[in-house]
Amino acid sequence: MLKGGEFIIRGQEVASVFVPEQFDEEQKMIGDMCRDFMETQVEPNLDRIDKLEEGLMPNLLKEAGQLGLLGTGLPEQYGGFDKDEITFMLQTEIIGAGHSYAVAFAAHTGIGTLPIYYYGTDSQKEKYLPKLASGEWLGAYCLTEPNSGSDARAAKTQAVLTDDGKHYVLNGQKMWITNAGFADVFTVFAQVDGDKFTAFIVERGYEGLSFGNEEHKMGIKGSSTRQVFFNDVKVPAENVLGQIGKGHYIAFNILNLGRLKLAAATLGGAKKAINKTVSYANERKQFKVPISSFGAIKHKLAEQAIKTYALETALYRTTDLVERKKNDLISQGQSAADALLGAAEEYSIECAILKVFGSESLDYVVDEGVQVYGGYGFSEEYPMARAYRDSRINRIFEGTNEINRLLTVDMLVRKAMKGQLDLLGPAKAVQAELTGIPDMGEPDESKMAFEKKAIENMRKAILMTAGAAFQALGTRMEQEQEIVMCIADMVIELYICESLLLRVLKLAELGNTETELQMAMCSAYVNDAIDKVSVSGKRAINAFAEGDMQRMMLLGLKRFTKTNNTNTIALRRKVADKLIEENNYCF
Repeated sequence: MLKGGEFIIRGQEVASVFVPEQFDEEQKMIGDMCRDFMETQVEPNLDRIDKLEEGLMPNLLKEAGQLGLLGTGLPEQYGGFDKDEITFMLQTEIIGAGHSYAVAFAAHTGIGTLPIYYYGTDSQKEKYLPKLASGEWLGAYCLTEPNSGSDARAAKTQAVLTDDGKHYVLNGQKMWITNAGFADVFTVFAQVDGDKFTAFIVERGYEGLSFGNEEHKMGIKGSSTRQVFFNDVKVPAENVLGQIGKGHYIAFNILNLGRLKLAAATLGGAKKAINKTVSYANERKQFKVPISSFGAIKHKLAEQAIKTYALETALYRTTDLVERKKNDLISQGQSAADALLGAAEEYSIECAILKVFGSESLDYVVDEGVQVYGGYGFSEEYPMARAYRDSRINRIFEGTNEINRLLTVDMLVRKAMKGQLDLLGPAKAVQAELTGIPDMGEPDESKMAFEKKAIENMRKAILMTAGAAFQALGTRMEQEQEIVMCIADMVIELYICESLLLRVLKLAELGNTETELQMAMCSAYVNDAIDKVSVSGKRAINAFAEGDMQRMMLLGLKRFTKTNNTNTIALRRKVADKLIEENNYCF
């Protein structure tokens, strides 16, 4: 099985890849139940939700709890369905199309519930999880403060143990707390003895707990977002979550799965936005013909679909890797909760990649959706205005995209330094190749041969650039954030391209003979990605190299980023024509 980050040095076997075409009947049934709930309970009430109608959001969450949707991934002993991660991710995708409701739902089922499941004692789990799974109690997560966002451990909220040792007294404030207006249970992070970052379970009824007014936000207006204040809040000592001084493990490990689920939510939002965009383009006529017949519109529709298809492909590939690693760790004797945390940590690089790619893909989809709608897209009477506003937060949630880009490279380097990933050997091999005679080899005439070669060359371009940057800069590399982010962009393109190729090849392996459009999407994406890798590589190389080294590396980059002059306009037209014919996202 491919280890986390190992895609940077070798490919994954086609047979081992999971693709959405492999959803089983139970997963499809749960997906249908989620769609029905969204269509009947959430979508008709989006305007009421955005107006923060008293009691509406918590009631909708409780209705989801009655259907079992709040406990899909929790064990049956705590009132959950105990389903696998692929099922949980499919549910997250479908509900992700629900705008503000999706945010409240994800906050409750994710950061509002999972810290207790992963780190709680048996008694904490027995007390809180069944009520969180049913929706009787709703959850929230209190990490961010006015002066600590990405630097979570700089939090100022204090927790002091009482003389009798029975309580911790909390003082401080948190901000941007989702679900704060109605949550019953809060996971709160505070400093014990001034410097021991620790998590606590805090109930709404505790004396001294108070809340600010609802924040007036650019988007996700129906999501309750408030400040939370702690004024001598007495928390029972048994409500310490995890270990004293180990709160950062909870805060950071929760983010890995959170990033993956955010990508799933953006996928759901993208599919919904495409459906509305295609439908409008078919209905709207200018110059006596539907605007969907215009080439400029077809380009937008096709690119929306290609990015969304690529996101879906990489998401479920990664989710399957996490699920298999979880099962492997369970077979070694770990608890289900510890195994899932360990699996998410193993693939933390891939989770960060998907968070960035998903949020930026959805931003593209809704932005072009507004453009296709034209003036109507700018009107709150039409659906694209809400989609556009609500999308923007995703590049900030779960760590900003800048932080996630930096983390992607940082985690690769750390794995290499710990001996968990051999980057040095392959990087040296690429350097040797640059100074040697090119091996032309036998021509590959198999399906998607150019794309296979292009992806292998992307690996070489990344290893060459990253290896040389680390040699030139050493420990200073982490301070050169622009260079690191260029390398991260190259890594992201590699992972997405390979995921697309693997899906197309897997479909053929599964006996699907009608893959022309899927191959077209893969070819169009890979050809454009080659150019992106070239641009990012040039920026990085020109920032840290000079003289003969610079010239050699730029020549190497040119060799590794050759295209085959594919007519991507024709490929996109094929994709767009299918969308227009089906009048929805049909891939």
